[in-house]
Amino acid sequence: MGLVRKSHVRSGDYLEGMLNEYVGGKAKFKAHKSPSARLVTALTCLQFAFAVYATFLLYYMSPAIDLRSKPDFTWATRFAQHWKKLMIPSHVVNHYQEASAVVGSEITPFNPVEVCEHEKIDFEQKKSNDAQMIKLKTDLYREVLEFQSKSFGTETLSELMAMKSKWDLKGPTRPKVTVILNHFKRRTLCAQLDSLLNQTLPFHHVWVLSFGSPNELTLKRIVDSYNDTRISFISSSYDFKYYGRFQMALQTEADLVYILDDDMIPGTKMLQILSHVAGTEKYMNSVLGSIGRILPFRQKDYTFPSYRKFRSKEAGLYLPDPAYGITVDKIVQVDFLSSSWFLSAELIKTLFIETPFTFLTGEDLHLSYQLQKYRDAGSFVLPVDPNDKETWGDSEHRLAYVSETTVIFKDIVQVRDDQWWKALSTGYVTQWAAMNPQKIDALFYAHSVKEVKDLAPLLEKFRSTVGKKAYIVVSGGKHCPCEDAATALKWPKSVCRERRFKIFDLGVGALSGISKSEVPVVQAVYSSMRGLIKIHNPSVVITVSDIDPHVKKALKMASETNSNATTLVVLPRATVPKVLWMADLRTTALPNWNRMRISISIITQNRVNSLTRLLRSLSNAFYTGDEVPITFNMDSKVDEATIKMVGSFDWPHGPKTLRRRIIQGGLIRAVSESWYPASDDDYGLLLEDDIEVSPYYYLWIKYALLAYHYDPQVSLPELSSISLYTPRLVEVVKERPKWNATEVFKHIHPNTPYLHQLPCSWGAVFFPKQWREFYVYMNMRFTENAKENPVQIPKSRTNGWQASWKKFLIDMMYLRGYVSLYPNFPKQQSFSTNHMEPGAHISAKDNVVKHDKTDFEVPLLKEDFRTLLPNGKMPPASKLPSVNLFNQPVSLKGLKAAGAKLGQDVLRCNNVTEIVAVDHQTGLPMACAKF
Repeated sequence: MGLVRKSHVRSGDYLEGMLNEYVGGKAKFKAHKSPSARLVTALTCLQFAFAVYATFLLYYMSPAIDLRSKPDFTWATRFAQHWKKLMIPSHVVNHYQEASAVVGSEITPFNPVEVCEHEKIDFEQKKSNDAQMIKLKTDLYREVLEFQSKSFGTETLSELMAMKSKWDLKGPTRPKVTVILNHFKRRTLCAQLDSLLNQTLPFHHVWVLSFGSPNELTLKRIVDSYNDTRISFISSSYDFKYYGRFQMALQTEADLVYILDDDMIPGTKMLQILSHVAGTEKYMNSVLGSIGRILPFRQKDYTFPSYRKFRSKEAGLYLPDPAYGITVDKIVQVDFLSSSWFLSAELIKTLFIETPFTFLTGEDLHLSYQLQKYRDAGSFVLPVDPNDKETWGDSEHRLAYVSETTVIFKDIVQVRDDQWWKALSTGYVTQWAAMNPQKIDALFYAHSVKEVKDLAPLLEKFRSTVGKKAYIVVSGGKHCPCEDAATALKWPKSVCRERRFKIFDLGVGALSGISKSEVPVVQAVYSSMRGLIKIHNPSVVITVSDIDPHVKKALKMASETNSNATTLVVLPRATVPKVLWMADLRTTALPNWNRMRISISIITQNRVNSLTRLLRSLSNAFYTGDEVPITFNMDSKVDEATIKMVGSFDWPHGPKTLRRRIIQGGLIRAVSESWYPASDDDYGLLLEDDIEVSPYYYLWIKYALLAYHYDPQVSLPELSSISLYTPRLVEVVKERPKWNATEVFKHIHPNTPYLHQLPCSWGAVFFPKQWREFYVYMNMRFTENAKENPVQIPKSRTNGWQASWKKFLIDMMYLRGYVSLYPNFPKQQSFSTNHMEPGAHISAKDNVVKHDKTDFEVPLLKEDFRTLLPNGKMPPASKLPSVNLFNQPVSLKGLKAAGAKLGQDVLRCNNVTEIVAVDHQTGLPMACAKF
């Protein structure tokens, strides 16, 4: 008997039928039931069914449940899926649970045997028969190993495994290792998983990545077939390329990360070996791998070849390289690793400090570069046991080698060449750089194009001086692009693309981006300059004094990290073209640029107009960015105008100190007590207030000190002071004859500086050791009555000088053979002049000597003195002519002999072969010494 259903109960009947279908039941109909009874039965069944349905629906609709992977209750799964589609929008479902090819469908579990595919390797390993290339490659590899063995030591595999490690592979400190496999098309996943599952050190997790792969479905089936909760499949329709796997590695909670290309099938002992080595003190801060590259070496023409240049030793090395018979039997440091990377999870984040050169390729080089630059971490290829393939990181090396040799597309090679050159140009210390330390004279730094222009004259002087090397570093990016800097220097823009050391673009924007903070800029400048300084070992790093203070701080820190003594020189822009003589200094003298401190001591009392003139000339002089302290020494009778003048005087070059005596001391005490050296690098410039100085006075002092006192290759211990003044008279002879050094030395060179036994009191810098010596000597010999002084220099009018500090200094210099360096320019142009204004000596009532102002007031040098010097530079110390107290030519040894012959020093010495030697720290006489 048929059953007639009304339209209003069809949905209930349909539901009942659907339930019967899903539970496998059969519909039972009783012919004699009334319609109302059937309705009650249907509603009861519906209520029960809905309760069951709701329970499963609530469970299976949870976003945490993957409906595709549950093997049980398949009927409920399909039922829930049907309603889930109707009730929940698709965008709510977590996209990580959906594989594009299998959404909403059930995947039947497979066995690995059913789904695994294997790469066909039916070819022989390529072997070279080029004897020349084999020799070039093996010789270079031998050189690398010898250097590394001597520098920091290399170990075999057995030696590495014998080293103490923080990881106890069988104890409580066993490391957790996350392995990341990145796959696209190659059919090696099963081989990799099989190897990893059989490791002697079990892994913590394996993440199989499929980014934009056309084989995503196949890869997922393989992962699912292993049915191992430690192995996860992560996919995306977007191809994150080579950097994606490192981005994923940031998420790991493991101790160590092992990232493998799809061409690497590690031996079963690799995790154990890698973890052990990574736990040693020596290699803890490192990235380890099985294949690496050593970047190109510099060629004879001073350029660097492509890393793909054929038949070239300088093109670098690929390690190991079976084609040339090169195997790795000792751990070797390389410039970057390929195909596999094993490192601390903490180090991974270093890869992303700087924006990569490109995201298309080169993640391998970028990782090693960033690790070295910011973590001082090296990249190492581990040795293997040639008789045990389970110790190999690439047990089937033919796969990796094919990958290496097929990446020869011209555009890719060019990109990678540009990338490694950019790294080398921004401070990457490659194996070539480590094995071939450079030594240059100057490394200039400019943060803006304006700074490039300001530094250009000095840079060009260095580069045009024979035997000198200098390069320039620019910030790059928005601050100072290389091309703009090249234009400012009148260089072709092609220098920015040449693989030759000349100009380095730091690309600061790669780190700072749009940041308004100074921190990224400081970090970028410091890290890059530190590497460049380490590679090139400049004697000085030169920049302008008003550069951004944060950049200046970064340059200072970078310079101080160099163990080979690099000095940061900050020059006022106006001074740069005035110190071109820097390029004429020896490389050994340049690092001492900042060592000396020149302290100005002014002796004044009541000549305010004279003092004003002196201070104006000091303020208008050129300085080199040094700190120059200034001290005013005032006697007790100083007038009010002078006190106001010194109090209001602004001195921007260093601290200002005011000193005033309580009891009048007179000129002898005012001068001799005006300065005492604080160290062996503290020099005293003593100036009376009627002196005026040249704008170039400070540069003369600096140049002379660096050329004759701070050059380790120069020995001139007799030099005790540097005069600013050129005398026109022979001062110590009664007749005071005229003296013109230009005429006297014209047979050598009319403008050669010379050494004179006479100290200068009209503007001179005194050396600290000899000034201490002078203090002790004067203390031992001081007497108010000149006739009681035991030193009487034959035919010297100084014997009758009373109350003169200079008389005692002359005596000491005569007895011990000391000299002062004097300038010698046309018309006696000098760096200081004496205006011969009335004072303690000039026009004094008790001074019977008449002074003609024209004999003492010399013209000040107003032009750059460098061009007037012999050959445009200071002559060698050995070529400096010397004269005695009476302006007679005498050798330095002859001067000492004259002092010894006089025999009137504080110690009795052999008056033929000995003079007094002192302790230069105290100035006290110690013994007699032969000369």
